[in-house]
Amino acid sequence: MTYDDIVAVLGPVDQDLAAELIATGASVAELREAFNWLNNDEALMGEGRPLPGTRIASLIEMLEPEEDLD
Repeated sequence: MTYDDIVAVLGPVDQDLAAELIATGASVAELREAFNWLNNDEALMGEGRPLPGTRIASLIEMLEPEEDLD
């Protein structure tokens, strides 16, 4: 997966996040699936899709916005 692949799926991202995503060894398809789960989990569960595997779950965790503790 390249920086351009990541931008094609997620839009503009900072270099640090891109490097972390690339370091996972995930494929573009896995990144796309993680992005879809993050944004449409109810729809995907409604379709009967199995829950994401370990690598995709890790990508989801990396993509989730930080919660503001204020």
